[in-house]
Amino acid sequence: MRTLGEALRTAAARLEAAGVASPANDARLIAAHLLGCAPLNVALHTREAVPEGFDLLVDKRCSRVPLQHLLGTAPMGALDLRVGPGVFIPRPETEVLAEWAVRQRPATVVDLCTGSGAIAAYIAHELVDASVTAVELDPGAARWAARNLEELAPGVNLVIGDATDPGLLPELHGGVDLVVSNPPYVPETGELEPEVYRDPHMAVFSGESGMDVIEKMVDLIHALLRSGGRTGVEHDDSTSEAVQQVFLDHGGFGEVRVMRDLAGRARFVTASKL
Repeated sequence: MRTLGEALRTAAARLEAAGVASPANDARLIAAHLLGCAPLNVALHTREAVPEGFDLLVDKRCSRVPLQHLLGTAPMGALDLRVGPGVFIPRPETEVLAEWAVRQRPATVVDLCTGSGAIAAYIAHELVDASVTAVELDPGAARWAARNLEELAPGVNLVIGDATDPGLLPELHGGVDLVVSNPPYVPETGELEPEVYRDPHMAVFSGESGMDVIEKMVDLIHALLRSGGRTGVEHDDSTSEAVQQVFLDHGGFGEVRVMRDLAGRARFVTASKL
């Protein structure tokens, strides 16, 4: 009998050869998913038979199908969001923006380009009395967001709309405490990890500079916020200065500041409405 321990070692070697960044961890997470246990408890099963489907999922991961697609979920703080083909997979760095948002203690929040609903669900989960609206343009992604928000944060209002339309959500104009966004921001390129290209193109890329959506959404952010209201926007680590300049050039924002991600990279810009 081939044991799970043997299969894990073989899988880690195969995943490493395929260029997967965290081969042993991915193999363990696949095993935990099939066993229905916590990843730390996989060690308790290493002398047992290999769970059915393990080799198939390892094969798919070797072909660089995102691990989150194989598991069906992606973590966001204490939440597990349902994800799959057709929706952007939340990244760990976005938790920094979500945590910052919660620390502002807003009563009214708008999450632009919500994707899977990750930031909106996180805020609503942490601030149960907050009024949260999530906006998504892509109908496919919005279906994932609707499912996640129904399960994790049923009070969130999901709106199908364009974050670059300055007239969106007119009923909220001038009354929002906080606007957050993880918009598409990657410059058009063919040099990223294969997993990135499994995300919807419109959720990842934003023109040659990566700035197209951010440049166009600043007017809506300003319209939504009350005087003194705050905003936080995630961006590519190569465009921090450009994003800061967008808010400075607008003329309606002050306190334009840089916030860094878990790796110390300039990844977010925050500002307040004058």
